Amino acid sequence: MFAVCGKFGVRMYIKELKIENFRNYKIEKINFIPKINIFHGDNAQGKTNILEAIFYGSLGRSFRTNKDKDLIKFDEDFSNIDIDYHKKDRDGKINIKIANRKFITLNGVKIKKLSDLIGNINVVIFTPDDINILKGGPENRRNFLDVMISQLRPQYVYNLSNYKKTLEQRNKYLKQEKKSEDMLEIWDQKLAEFGCNIYTYRREFVDKLISKVKDIHKNITGEDIRIDYSSDCENREEYIAHLKKNRHIDFAREYTSCGIHRDDFKTYINDKEIDTFGSQGQNRTAVLSLKLSEIEVINDEIGEYPILLLDDFMSELDQGRIKKFLGSVQDIQVIITCNNKIDIDNSKLFEVKEGKIE
Repeated sequence: MFAVCGKFGVRMYIKELKIENFRNYKIEKINFIPKINIFHGDNAQGKTNILEAIFYGSLGRSFRTNKDKDLIKFDEDFSNIDIDYHKKDRDGKINIKIANRKFITLNGVKIKKLSDLIGNINVVIFTPDDINILKGGPENRRNFLDVMISQLRPQYVYNLSNYKKTLEQRNKYLKQEKKSEDMLEIWDQKLAEFGCNIYTYRREFVDKLISKVKDIHKNITGEDIRIDYSSDCENREEYIAHLKKNRHIDFAREYTSCGIHRDDFKTYINDKEIDTFGSQGQNRTAVLSLKLSEIEVINDEIGEYPILLLDDFMSELDQGRIKKFLGSVQDIQVIITCNNKIDIDNSKLFEVKEGKIE
């Protein structure tokens, strides 16, 4: 049923996670094994919080909230995340303190830019909400690309951040009562500069995904999958022309109606658009194929497989399929949350109960 990752990859893995005042945890230290780590327990006990802390240590942000203060335990004024990890060429340590501001140190040295954190540990996460990557709006698909590319291209983070700031400034100006087209020129030039850079990265990695996903999905389902990427920004001149052409629309709507922030990709199964004609099962399997493709792209880029985070992924699979899937990702550290124990070779079990790991 499942595609198999390469059998001779190099494994990066997390050795230890320490969290303090994080979500519902007061203080906890977790020692992982390089293979399969399973966190089981009832709902709302804190299982997903473990994955969230690891994801935050990798990318400096949560996959569940945009507000860092949501991560701090109730009635506390700070939160700490410490991660000890191993890569093929080094060991490392990440510390993040979340308070009124975010303080990040890498191997004991304070970093000034978030891009210096990203890429030290690489993760691929699969959550129940990920079915919305294909079924939901275009922002979900852009976020999927942004998370993947950010881990591999630090300059992407820089360009994306500057694009968003410029876009915010332009939109703020468009909401003013008095405005002129001449004032938009500087913002349009900046949007074109950062937007074209972002497009180049996205186009590169969509092509890499396409090169992987076809065979992976065929092995899983026997069906053909196709991805078509669309953008307003294939070159600078075209991008600026789009912005100028749409200025009267932007004035009326009071926001920027075209640009890289409206990119999208469509996915087709046997030539039928999946978000319109695909079943729930087809959507879920197509997302799984995308995630497995992402794993392979990361391995191609850095020469080792990322850490795979699976949040309640196994709830719809029987024991046989669970074992087959986990056997197919044998070169990867896997960290799983689930309600019930899973009997898997080469795995370590953790029981989670009311913010405690037993």
